Amino acid sequence: MAHQPNIQPHSKATSIRLFSLATPQMRAFHLAWLAFFVCFFAWFACAPLMPVIKGEFGLTKDQIANINIAAVAVTIFARLIIGPLCDRYGPRKAYTGLLLVGALPVFGVAAAQSYESFLFFRLAIGAIGASFVITQYHTSVMFAPNVVGTANATTAGWGNAGGGATQTLMPLVLAAVIWLGVEQAMGWRIALLTPGILMLVCAWLYWRYTQDCPAGNYSALRATGLLPETGKKAGWDSFKRACGNYRVWLLFVTYGACFGVEIFIHNIAASYYVERFDLSLKAAGLAAGSFGLLALFARALGGYVSDRVARRFGLDGRGLLLFALILGEGLGLLWFAKAGTAAFAIVAMIAFGLFTHMACGATYALVPFVDRNALGGVAGIIGAGGNVGAVAAGFLMKGAASMQECLFMLGVFVTVASLCAIAVRFTAEQKASEEALYQQALGERAAAA
Repeated sequence: MAHQPNIQPHSKATSIRLFSLATPQMRAFHLAWLAFFVCFFAWFACAPLMPVIKGEFGLTKDQIANINIAAVAVTIFARLIIGPLCDRYGPRKAYTGLLLVGALPVFGVAAAQSYESFLFFRLAIGAIGASFVITQYHTSVMFAPNVVGTANATTAGWGNAGGGATQTLMPLVLAAVIWLGVEQAMGWRIALLTPGILMLVCAWLYWRYTQDCPAGNYSALRATGLLPETGKKAGWDSFKRACGNYRVWLLFVTYGACFGVEIFIHNIAASYYVERFDLSLKAAGLAAGSFGLLALFARALGGYVSDRVARRFGLDGRGLLLFALILGEGLGLLWFAKAGTAAFAIVAMIAFGLFTHMACGATYALVPFVDRNALGGVAGIIGAGGNVGAVAAGFLMKGAASMQECLFMLGVFVTVASLCAIAVRFTAEQKASEEALYQQALGERAAAA
């Protein structure tokens, strides 16, 4: 049976020391969010430039919708695969490989000469969205129960900020390239080389400075007998075990409702502000970027609050918090859809964005406790749920009369999906076991202090 390596809780970090790189836990923490930031930046680098690219290739509304769907569709399968691969090979090898291979379509999209080739490379780029699963896996095996929610949410949130950064920075990079005398038709291509180069740099850093878990790398630990030899079917076994857990599928839906909405908004926000409120490309990029930059603190806040709630109410408290956050997101999304001016739309977007990012953090604050013996499978399936939500939103946009109508219907679906969080329940045995580990981690932290 595949399972998360049996690293004892006392070897995991019981606190997060943000300004330290001295321990393998904190090196993994910082490089995990940095790698995810760069991947997210590359994943959505095309989005703020779409008004320019649309003119370059003469794209129709349906073609743009297809490109947005392609950007997140492959990520579903990549996330399902990458989680079990982490169980088998370890997060260090998985991340390094993903960064190296994922840089290729990033360079390819800059060289696209037609709608068809652009769509192909945009589809392939979606695979780097699997980086999120590795980030969450790595921090889950590095941090103890009392802080794992905060660690997961912070690394994911800071990484997600790459989506906001790209909305703001890519138009500025394009403007700088044009200022240097390059034609706009070539400028957007040069601008898109930047994230690919950053991915190659991150691949080297991850390989050089991280290890799989507090005790070392999986391959070395298995060679010395400190970890069981899992064999070639390890990833598949982890995946099958996760598939049989109903909690996984409930969180699959909730993550589709929060992260799915998040990446859908990243794809359409700039275009929405341009088309509905006649903002300039630069102004629309800044407005759209404010949504993504909430991830700098809001997702971490969701994980932190989940950890604090768990201290008093246990695992059930984490589920109830998630319900409240997704409900708030759905209501805020309805408000955003009805906003009549750019100013009100931005305020509404920030409001529902706060709930959205916090819900993402609260979801993955629950993930490490769903099934410790199939962490990779659990993290991968739930992560894929986010992209299923984004793809569904993309098809909803194709069928809606307008983008505004699409956003309103999306708000209704998110509100209903919040009910899935209430249905996540744990057995008395699971709650007692996790409470014991939680108290043990608190004791070790107090002793260390």
